[in-house]
Amino acid sequence: MRRHPSQSRPPARPLDQAALERLALRYVERYATTRARLTAYLDRKLRERGWAGEGEADSRALAERMAELGYVDDRAFAEARVSAMGRRGLGARRVTLALRQAGIESDDAEAITPQVEANAGEAALAFARRRRIGPFAQEEADRDQRERQLAAMLRAGHAFELAKKIVAMAPGDDIEAILAPD
Repeated sequence: MRRHPSQSRPPARPLDQAALERLALRYVERYATTRARLTAYLDRKLRERGWAGEGEADSRALAERMAELGYVDDRAFAEARVSAMGRRGLGARRVTLALRQAGIESDDAEAITPQVEANAGEAALAFARRRRIGPFAQEEADRDQRERQLAAMLRAGHAFELAKKIVAMAPGDDIEAILAPD
């Protein structure tokens, strides 16, 4: 029987251990996630629906168990996120912030730092290409445009010196100078 939108839904049943595990499995099957995100999701569901199981609900232990079973892999999540953000042209600061927000622990984040640093030039050029900055511009930018472009690159998380080099380039300049190590 269909309910009219003005009618309220019956309250969801409180969770027990089996229901909490089903929620966790459903979540990890749909989304690439981290232990911290899975824990936050389960905690939210516990707040919304309540707990009717034996003892205390332990969402952190359940997230750890999902990681042990291989359903959650923080390092793989971080590597995929770093790669995707680099292709979008986002810089190291934005990538680091995103990893921290996703709950990636420091040891996993530190293991990925060399990958982030190695791709800094390529990511900056990808951003410049998307936004038509520096060597990818149609015409030479005036001072105000260059300042706005530099600000955009800094907001995207790129290092000041790298962003400054790219913004200062004329349309059509050789981009290999940016990718070459100093």
